[in-house]
Amino acid sequence: MCLMVKCALCVHLIYSDIVQRSREELKAIRETNPGLKPTLAIIQVCLCVIEEILRLNEDSRVYGIFLHLPQSFLSKSVRNAIKPQKDVDGIYFFCNTPLDAPLIGKMAVLVGVEGPLKATLQFLLQNNGMMVQTCQWSSKHICHFEVFTEMFVAVVICQHVVRSNRRWIQEQQYQPWRLRPLKLQPLSPVPSDIEISRAQTPKPISQLAQEVGLLPEELEAYGNTKAKVHLSLLNRLQHQPNGKYVLVAGITPTPLGEGKSTVTIGLVQALSAHLKLNSFACLRQPSQGPTFGVKGGAAGGGYAQVIPMEEFNLHLTGDIHAITAANNLVAAAIDARILHEATQSDKALYSRLVPSVNGVRCFSPIQMARLQRLGINKSDPSDLTPEEVRAFVRLDLDPEKVTWQRVIDTNDRFLRKITVGQANTEKGHARQTQFDIAVASEIMAILALTDGLADMRARLGRMVVGSSRNGQPITADDLGVTGALAVLMKDAIKPTLMQTLEGTPVFVHAGPFANIAHGNSSVLADKLALKLVGEEGFVVTEAGFGADIGMEKFFNIKCRTSGLKPDVVVLVATVRALKMHGGGPNVTAGVPLPKEYINENLQLVTDGCSNLKKHIQIAHLFGVPVVVALNAFKTDTQAEIDLVCRIAEASGASAAVQCHHWSRGGRGSVELAQAVKEVASQKNHFQFLYNLQDSIVEKIRTIAQKVYGADDIELSPEAQAKIDYYNQQGFGALPICMAKTHLSLSHMPEKKGVPTGFILPIRDIRASIGAGFIYPLVGTMSTMPGLPTRPCFYDIDLDPVTEEIKGLF
Repeated sequence: MCLMVKCALCVHLIYSDIVQRSREELKAIRETNPGLKPTLAIIQVCLCVIEEILRLNEDSRVYGIFLHLPQSFLSKSVRNAIKPQKDVDGIYFFCNTPLDAPLIGKMAVLVGVEGPLKATLQFLLQNNGMMVQTCQWSSKHICHFEVFTEMFVAVVICQHVVRSNRRWIQEQQYQPWRLRPLKLQPLSPVPSDIEISRAQTPKPISQLAQEVGLLPEELEAYGNTKAKVHLSLLNRLQHQPNGKYVLVAGITPTPLGEGKSTVTIGLVQALSAHLKLNSFACLRQPSQGPTFGVKGGAAGGGYAQVIPMEEFNLHLTGDIHAITAANNLVAAAIDARILHEATQSDKALYSRLVPSVNGVRCFSPIQMARLQRLGINKSDPSDLTPEEVRAFVRLDLDPEKVTWQRVIDTNDRFLRKITVGQANTEKGHARQTQFDIAVASEIMAILALTDGLADMRARLGRMVVGSSRNGQPITADDLGVTGALAVLMKDAIKPTLMQTLEGTPVFVHAGPFANIAHGNSSVLADKLALKLVGEEGFVVTEAGFGADIGMEKFFNIKCRTSGLKPDVVVLVATVRALKMHGGGPNVTAGVPLPKEYINENLQLVTDGCSNLKKHIQIAHLFGVPVVVALNAFKTDTQAEIDLVCRIAEASGASAAVQCHHWSRGGRGSVELAQAVKEVASQKNHFQFLYNLQDSIVEKIRTIAQKVYGADDIELSPEAQAKIDYYNQQGFGALPICMAKTHLSLSHMPEKKGVPTGFILPIRDIRASIGAGFIYPLVGTMSTMPGLPTRPCFYDIDLDPVTEEIKGLF
């Protein structure tokens, strides 16, 4: 019997064993991974072979590619186009002994291998103690193998499917980080923020993603320095334990801000680049209102920044633009519906809302949902009675009770009160309304609090835009606009990946203000980051303004929604702000600091520490330990710094450390990182401040008294009427999101330190039902900021030759 026949019989003898073992292994894999669906793509006929191969290479659902094509199609470029891990064709080894068994003394038969490959394989096998025989695969032997051809292909495919599944499962597991920090060379004096940002070359975002364990299919690049991250990551790492959860908050700030973003970034640079601990920063996307107004950007500063800072501070990946478009689509739908209902009969409205297309009339899915809410269980438009038609077509929105406002991402005081509908085409249906800044939109709050696309769509549909004339709430679902909103927001729901100056990862997502919204980055960004850092890693997120505003809402709103529990609060303070609270003169943006803030003054610092002590107490109301981060400035003296740290620790802080990240980068916050690591490892007793079942009034009073220090609250008649209405509609069990000045613990911006003996006035109350909170307006709080006499935009310009942006900070 010729050697080829013996080889064929050998294959036949081991075939059943190989297939059986492969089936059993595949079954075991499927049982432990029920979502796994092995797929082999077989290309038989294709005009664009390489294009199809490249498409299948990137399809995560395909585990193998087999080319079943005429020989004339199988060029070298075609064969080489297949990713090696998906290539079913090629060299295969069949063995009837375990692969980890010793090879010495075994017989290997090389079939159909010629040239250098034959010599290489023969040498490798013989070098491992095997006996090797070779034979040609020629046309005279084909007759012996016709019976085994299908058998051979089946074995090849079976083995490849098992290998592909093993490889897929391995890829889906949590991957240890291989982070390579970027080196910093801080200069003195410290250059401008934009000069520092431009002096550092960021890593390609695909490289950073790979370093922190993201898969290529989970990344959607926007250029070379930023990318959206797909939410599928949450499913892939659903069994991975979360890392430590750190919140950065602050004392009551000056109008200049006290550097929470800078501390956040300096802390993660210290954790990852210097302590070699996995860490992620989660930041809000800045509004262009402050960027072109007074405060400037929010990328951090000095040697603790997100880069490129121009991209971070401007359009980023367009999320705020998507929110603006979605918000204003709702506003347009409201006014259009009021006009059309006022100028058309029931019959005319019905014929336009449910038109005949090619002789057929049918309800859209969102219209069917409205019929069900109305209790009309009919699907044929011709079956509705006149009364049912009227109920269906008329929302009967009261123009005086529309609560939805248009938004724009610009500080524009002249849009605080406007009149719309003055053109002749609107037939006299004018009404007064206003613009809010875009980040105050309920859609922004929904983006920050949602846990996925389905939840976001449901929340968008629940948004209440006003009331009917008989007092019923009208929602986005009633307007029929929910699906369109979800389409506009489908990309915005994915967090954006960027990096710090030292090459550590940052998620940028959502940007609600803390004084007029809940002031925190997204739940989704935090959840993604907590999975990626691993059980021993750290996620550092920031709450807007002082702990009385951003931190309180982080705990009472964001943590309720997410189910996440913080491990430690980093409370940011500055000597400058403490001197202000101790009785120092007013601090004004754009004006040189008075001498009290430049010269040492221990008495002002001591008196101002009352504000720091109050904020430590606020954190302790929630059972979370505090590390005070004193953001040091060059005008601070060591005596002032030591005094603040002593008072902070005596007031209940677990640790208090000075930070120099602005001038030194992560190296300047190593002491802070070590303190955070130590305190976060200790068990805490996190709790909410109030029970959701408490009345709306009691929840507001609890915040006013325990957090702000008020004696009591005072409700305006309008606010009391809104509370009665919301209780009637079943909204009373929602958490509270106070809209209050950030410049004082009270409602009076000029009252510094720890004000006492005041009554907190509640001027109005709104409800963000989609976001899921009640929204009291305290005092004269405005939802549209204005521009100062000299805004930041005076210093912002573009070099037309280099296209470099100047003046951002």
